[in-house]
Amino acid sequence: MAENGNGGAGFLRGFFIGGLLGAIAGLLFAPKSGQELRSELKQKGSEVLEEAKGFYSEAQMKAKAILEDAQRRADELKKEANLQLAEARLKAKEVIEDAKAGTKKVKGAVEVGLEAAKQEFSKGSKKEETKA
Repeated sequence: MAENGNGGAGFLRGFFIGGLLGAIAGLLFAPKSGQELRSELKQKGSEVLEEAKGFYSEAQMKAKAILEDAQRRADELKKEANLQLAEARLKAKEVIEDAKAGTKKVKGAVEVGLEAAKQEFSKGSKKEETKA
């Protein structure tokens, strides 16, 4: 059977409507006087109304419980997301600090290399001047 997604509400509605129609049909086809029939219809109508109120009240309580549970779960997920975000920020900060330290090392190595190259170049230039 295919589900229609309304969680049994359609079944209950159909059950009540069918019950009400069945009761009315039974009353209409029963051999009773008009006064008795009206009285019984009124009584049955009141009973059905009371049942409907009870089901409505129960549905409200269940809906409230579901909403409270959903809110609690949403709060838990929000807390978990905030924790993971804080951890990710901390890791990102560590990576940035490591990158800065690595950049300083590379910069220092480049400066040392440039200085060594300058010294070698000036040594080579002095040797050429002495040869000439």
